[in-house]
Amino acid sequence: MQYDLTEEQRLIQQTARDFSDREIAPVADAHNREGRFPVEIVKKLGDLGFLGMLIPEEYGGSNMGNFALALVLEEINRVCASTGVTVSVHNSLVSGPITRWGSDELKRKYLPRLATGEILGAYALSEPDSGSDAASLSTMAVRDGGEYVINGSKSWITTGREADVFIVMTRTDPKQRSRGITAFILERGLKGFTIGRKEEKLGLHASSTVQLFFQDVRVPVHQMLGKEGSGFNIAMHTLDGGRIGIASQAVGIAQACLDASTKYAQEREAFGAPIGTFQAIQWKLANMATQIEAARLLAYNAARLKDEGKNHTKEAAMAKLFASEMCNDAAREAVQIHGGAGYLQDFPVERYFRDARITEIYEGTSEIQRIVISRHLLHGIYGH
Repeated sequence: MQYDLTEEQRLIQQTARDFSDREIAPVADAHNREGRFPVEIVKKLGDLGFLGMLIPEEYGGSNMGNFALALVLEEINRVCASTGVTVSVHNSLVSGPITRWGSDELKRKYLPRLATGEILGAYALSEPDSGSDAASLSTMAVRDGGEYVINGSKSWITTGREADVFIVMTRTDPKQRSRGITAFILERGLKGFTIGRKEEKLGLHASSTVQLFFQDVRVPVHQMLGKEGSGFNIAMHTLDGGRIGIASQAVGIAQACLDASTKYAQEREAFGAPIGTFQAIQWKLANMATQIEAARLLAYNAARLKDEGKNHTKEAAMAKLFASEMCNDAAREAVQIHGGAGYLQDFPVERYFRDARITEIYEGTSEIQRIVISRHLLHGIYGH
């Protein structure tokens, strides 16, 4: 694709590509088969500055921006979606909101260590009974002098087993829905804060997903992110960035599907010729390539708008919706092109197929993205 990248952006993209091919690709399959978190790889990503891409330089970050992050995420997810989602969450859902809403004290306390990967972050919004309906969360934070006492639980927390810092959304006003939610930064090891077992998932086996449990967890007032009652707005704005990250992840997985399918179509023979000479296969590859280009441009556009400080909620939702559904289409076609071989763990498309599925679910399901997009379209007509 001919896209007008700056020299710096091309260097960032190439660095991420080279690192992914050299360091991540050789171990990605083993890590996923064993369910092993890529500790050493994450440390190296921190050394490259890829864990502090949204953190200002004054706090030790590389401050490369959301567009550059999209470039990096595509390259990492092209070889390992488990590593990719770790990088996406750490940047978009943790470092980003602390940079935007954190007090000077919180920024100094956490951002330098998040930037290097000394500590990892996780984002805790969803609960067992409130996934898509985030405003109905029930984890309570009750003021007690200079502290808040938190009780409740969170579900589907990415990197939860390895994280040191958690952004946790709580309810501080039971009489309000979205306006009664407040965000806090919690650290691993607090009394009453328990991390549940690693969930057994369809895909992303090298990325941990856990439940969090809070029983009379005491958190000082100064650990509040933003103001009391502003948590829902923080959560939604943060998810806009997260959706760009997942759109980039989906593009990366789909690109891997196309690369593997193109290679297989040139090597696999049937009826005396490579299967790539058959129109049925050619059309599958052509459709995959075209849809990947479209999804990539949607992700780039949303990232550009975010970097420019412009409203990007609709564009982020569009990018996430289209890219995630495209990714699943590409993964399905990749398995089909590979035939019986695609159903075996000996070929990477089997992993791509499983990893692709989650892109339509987390950071807001496809159904939620359609609600977000339609509300923006109808706002001008009905004044909603």
